[in-house]
Amino acid sequence: MAFLGRLLRRNAPTTPSAAHLALDIGTEYAKALVFEYEVGGRATVTGAGRRRQGLAHMQSGTVADIPAVVRNCRTALDEAEEMSGRRAEKVVIGIAGELVKGFTTTRTAERRRPDSAVTHSELERLLEEIESDAAAEAQRTITWETGLPNVDVRLVHAGVASAGIDGYAVSNPVGFQGRHLRISVFNAYAPLVHLGALESVVEQLGLELIKVVAEPYAVARSIAGEQLGQSGALFIDVGGGTTDVALVRSGSVEGTRMFALGGRAFSKSLADRLDISFEEAERVKIEHAGGHELEDADEVAEIVGEDIAVWAAGVELVLEEFGQEGLLPGRIELCGGGAALPEIRAALEADGFASGLPFARRPQVSMMQPEAVSEIDDATGLLVDQQDVTPMALAFQAVEAAQPQEPLDAALARVLKGMRV
Repeated sequence: MAFLGRLLRRNAPTTPSAAHLALDIGTEYAKALVFEYEVGGRATVTGAGRRRQGLAHMQSGTVADIPAVVRNCRTALDEAEEMSGRRAEKVVIGIAGELVKGFTTTRTAERRRPDSAVTHSELERLLEEIESDAAAEAQRTITWETGLPNVDVRLVHAGVASAGIDGYAVSNPVGFQGRHLRISVFNAYAPLVHLGALESVVEQLGLELIKVVAEPYAVARSIAGEQLGQSGALFIDVGGGTTDVALVRSGSVEGTRMFALGGRAFSKSLADRLDISFEEAERVKIEHAGGHELEDADEVAEIVGEDIAVWAAGVELVLEEFGQEGLLPGRIELCGGGAALPEIRAALEADGFASGLPFARRPQVSMMQPEAVSEIDDATGLLVDQQDVTPMALAFQAVEAAQPQEPLDAALARVLKGMRV
């Protein structure tokens, strides 16, 4: 009867009570935030719900059992809607996983007539070249990593990162004169099987999809801009199944990477080494993270420490790749439930970690808090720590999507529509 009621409400005429939803489908939890837009480009979260995922429901940030994940998301959504007193009709959903590739592609066109003004058609030709190159790069990378030929790869989202004429930064090149037209575009790609599973979940929930967003991109965008300035930052989200890393330089997200190691792996190690159930290992891990006294405290710290050493090596590999394009910013922002482990921060602050990487200066490590997310207010009082940052960042993406498009992003949208991407 509950599902029938939801179905009838979905088909009912839209009323002012309609709200929006941010859905974070994580390896450990499905999290739902119901929020409402306010005048001035802000939003307020009025309902929050979550449901623990089964061990077989998700694998390393990707959906492994669509019907089970739908049930979990529906439970989280019902809880959030009941708290809010509003029904959600449209949703922004996050995507994570090792095969979600986010990168910036930059191209510079040398103009034959520098004294003539840049035209819309000239701009769109360069954007089309960039998108064609980016699609080919994503296809090569994902094909190589899967070892499978002809993997169907799809664009998740794209946005113009920066533009310039003869080294002069501009927000819209149209009408400017100059010889060298440069544009940088961030693109996120994922295998169709992964993206399609999320779209199926949304469809079965009876929701209208606003957009799918790579989660590290969403987190980075949520506090990028004036809060970061030009110095930039690295964002590391330690989730249940994956660790997501985003690089922000010069005010723009330049790249995102993810690798399959997170809190669930730490719990499994504790369960195996201590010969306890996974559920008990989860409890031990959480109590260790909270600084509680444990009977086997030394052994727990040793086991977690060994796992974190492997985790830190994975982060180093990602940062070495990012460092090929320039110095890394000296600021690291942590979020996600796994980031509560004290060994995580200690590993990033260790002398040996920074010394082997091209940081502009020794990195300062801090924990992100929900109040740092731009334009999102919490009326529930339930969003209190680093594990709540990602769903709030997804809500911020909905706020951004509701704003009028900048001219460059509008041009990019026309190009992508013409390419049928």
